[in-house]
Amino acid sequence: MALQYRSFSTGIRNVIRSLGSTVGQQTAITSAPAPLILDDNHRNVVKAREAWIETLDASTDSPQVGLMHLHPRIFAACPRLDIIHENVVWQRKYRMVNTAHTKLRSEVRGGGKKPYPQKGTGRARHGSIRSPLWVGGGVCHGPRAFTTQFYMLPFANRIQGLTSTLSAKFAQDDIKFVDSLDMPSDEAGYIEKLCENRCWGPSVLFVDDTDVMPRNIIIATETIQHMNLIPVYGLNVHSMLKHETLVLTVSAARCIEERILYHLNKPDFHAINCEKFRT
Repeated sequence: MALQYRSFSTGIRNVIRSLGSTVGQQTAITSAPAPLILDDNHRNVVKAREAWIETLDASTDSPQVGLMHLHPRIFAACPRLDIIHENVVWQRKYRMVNTAHTKLRSEVRGGGKKPYPQKGTGRARHGSIRSPLWVGGGVCHGPRAFTTQFYMLPFANRIQGLTSTLSAKFAQDDIKFVDSLDMPSDEAGYIEKLCENRCWGPSVLFVDDTDVMPRNIIIATETIQHMNLIPVYGLNVHSMLKHETLVLTVSAARCIEERILYHLNKPDFHAINCEKFRT
C-alpha cells in the first residue's frame, strides 16, 4: 500500500509540473492578439435596416432629406405567406353577412287545418300542408338571414401578419418614408405627378400617426380613387396589399415599431394568444 501511495503521489507531482509548464506556454502565446470566436447565436443577429427619408415638396433639389434606422424584427422579419393569407381571409370574412333566408314551417302562411282525415283515404298521414314534406311548405335546416361569418384570428397571427407584410413590402422597395405629409399644393395633378416621377406605383396608401391629416393632401387625394389616407391605428394587412406603395411618415413608422415591439415583448403574449375570444 505504501508503494502504491508513493507512486500515486509521484504521478500527481508530475502532472502538476506539466500543467505549470503548459500554463507558462499559454501565457506566452496569449500575449499575441487572439482571434475573434463567435458562437452559434451570431447567426440569429440581424442588422438594423436603413431607409431614406423623403419629402413631398417637389421644389427641393433632392427629395432625400435624411436617413433613418428601422428595427429588424418589424421590417426585416421572415415573411410568412401563409399567415398573410390567413389575415386577408379573416378580414374579408369579417364583414361578410349571409342574407339568404328560408322560412320554417311555423313561418309559412296557412296550414292550420288537417288536410284530410287520419284514416280511410288510403293516403299518408299528414297534419299540415306546411310540413317540409309538402311542396310550398317550410324548409328544414335551410339558411337563415343575417348569418355572419365572423371569427377572431389568434393574436399572434395578427401581429405576425403585420410584421410579415411590412417586411415583404420593404424587401420589394414598396415602402417609402417621408418627414411629413405637408404639401405646397392642394391640386390632384401635383400629387399624381409626384408619385409618377418617384415611381411610387399606381396605388399609394399614405399613413400618418394621427387621423387629422394636412389640408392640402386631403383635398388633393379626395378625387383620386387609387390614393388613400389612413391613420396608423387603422393599418392592416389587407390595405397594405391592396395598394402597391406604402408611404409612412417618420412618426408613423416609430409608432408602428413601438406598438408591435410592445406586444412582441409582453410577458403574457402567449397566454393572451391562448385565450378564447369573448364577445
